[in-house]
Amino acid sequence: MIRICFHGAESTGKSVLAQHLQARFGWPWVPEYGRAYAEAHGTDFTMDDLLAMAQGQNAAMLAASAARPPVLVLDTDPLMTAAWAQMLFGHVPDALFAYPKADLYLLFAPDVPWIEDGTRFFGSTQARAEFAAVSEEMLVRAGVPYTRVGGDWAEREAQVVEAVLAVAEG
Repeated sequence: MIRICFHGAESTGKSVLAQHLQARFGWPWVPEYGRAYAEAHGTDFTMDDLLAMAQGQNAAMLAASAARPPVLVLDTDPLMTAAWAQMLFGHVPDALFAYPKADLYLLFAPDVPWIEDGTRFFGSTQARAEFAAVSEEMLVRAGVPYTRVGGDWAEREAQVVEAVLAVAEG
């Protein structure tokens, strides 16, 4: 089983692309637990909220992994929660780096229009760039392999498919 994690700033197409890949290839995906958490509990987050989101995301990832699909797409994982912790609170608890890691991270560039959905925080060009940099910093800190994804929607999908197939065949 190959676990591919979509990573990066808000509103960069991660969730939409995960759904497209499921429809196109049948690859199951684990939705972003933090979104459901925010919709249920609001967005006035504490560090305890972020830690709960990481636990919930990990539990969902473990449950989806039990079926052992050939490719499992993770809409996010606790390393993205680490980026949120850095953005919101200026530090990252070690616990967020202790969770199992994906086989490959795909780092989505903030080069598509930002769409407000009621749960997003960082919509300005400057904030998106900062969040993208912090997101990459978390991948570097964790020492995980990653590939950049950018461009228009078709380019993003092509880059993701190429990266996933390369890992699957490699």
